[in-house]
Amino acid sequence: MDVNIHASFLPHNDPAAAIAFYRDTLGFEIRNDVGYNGMHWITVGPANQPDTNIVLYPPEATPGLTDDERRLITEMMAKGTFGNVSLATKDLDGYFDQLQAKGAEVVQEPTDQPYGVRDCAFRDPAGNLIRIQGLS
Repeated sequence: MDVNIHASFLPHNDPAAAIAFYRDTLGFEIRNDVGYNGMHWITVGPANQPDTNIVLYPPEATPGLTDDERRLITEMMAKGTFGNVSLATKDLDGYFDQLQAKGAEVVQEPTDQPYGVRDCAFRDPAGNLIRIQGLS
């Protein structure tokens, strides 16, 4: 069976801040920005991976959520415990320095983990955790 990862979803609560972070800070392409009823779905991804996407979506558009669930998601986003994505780069320290210089919120500086990887972490404007692992 031939299957690829096409898209992963992360919530956002501010389209302009999301675009600025993913395009200007991470260096991703904006592939789609769809507005509907005052909400935006923004598709982003690295230029060298045109078939791999992150869709930044408004969590309030999720069908079937109760008001309590929407409030809980908003609280979890604010704490950074709702969404996350893992990225990888050959130059972890250099990429970390670039992101930090652009004002990204640092959660963890590059660290050798006991489970065998070296990684760092940031938060996007919605609170999503962005972990970045170094490639050998």
